Amino acid sequence: MEFLASPELWIAFATLLLLEIVLGIDNVVFISILAGRLPEHQQARARTIGLSLALITRLLLLASLSWVIGLTDPLFTVLGQEISGRDLILLLGGAFLLGKATYEIHEHLEGSDHGRSGKVSSFGAVIVQILILDVVFSLDSVITAVGMVDQLYLMVAAVIIAMVVMLASAGAISAFVNKHPTVKMLALSFLLLIGGSLIAEGLDHHIPKGYVYGPIAFSVFVEVLNLRASARRKRKQQAATPVHLRPTYVKQRTERTESETTTPTS
Repeated sequence: MEFLASPELWIAFATLLLLEIVLGIDNVVFISILAGRLPEHQQARARTIGLSLALITRLLLLASLSWVIGLTDPLFTVLGQEISGRDLILLLGGAFLLGKATYEIHEHLEGSDHGRSGKVSSFGAVIVQILILDVVFSLDSVITAVGMVDQLYLMVAAVIIAMVVMLASAGAISAFVNKHPTVKMLALSFLLLIGGSLIAEGLDHHIPKGYVYGPIAFSVFVEVLNLRASARRKRKQQAATPVHLRPTYVKQRTERTESETTTPTS
């Protein structure tokens, strides 16, 4: 009842839900790119399994908040830099994103002549990569939730609702990304940016989320304008192309030639 009577909790919940959806979009885009390496009939199942694993991972992390908070305790020191469990996960996750996004860009631009085929034959290999990605993004998502609200039920509700939204939109996002190569390259560039920010976070250099998602939102806006302009040019070209009718004399000449060839010579 406290939640229903408190406008502050409603505002905090709405803000947290929006942030969870924004953080989840990164997850969906990369899952869509990874699933795109599978045969078409397996892609939807891979996306569903990947997002389900992401939800389970987030809920497990929320259920063990004391462990998540304990990840901030230093484990060891390297060159005067204290490294905690959270830092280690962010560093490894950021390196994974940088390496994987760079590899995907290479595959899409260079083609199979410069590497192996663009399709991953193993369904299990894709799921393992998605699971690694889920752990990284889930940790970021849960830490964001812990920093915004104190009520566990609000965190769980925001995570579940955000994941339902992601499940509902995953097919459309995947189809859109795979249909437009420029959008896929832009998405991979975003993952490079996010991977770099995760490494910076792991080294205790905090980068405000607005500095990361602001350029991403602007780039998406510009790309939407480019796609609309391209679609408009195609429509104008189709409208300007005249309809060419086959002249009847061609048919008459053909009939005459056929009749001449069938007429026996005397």
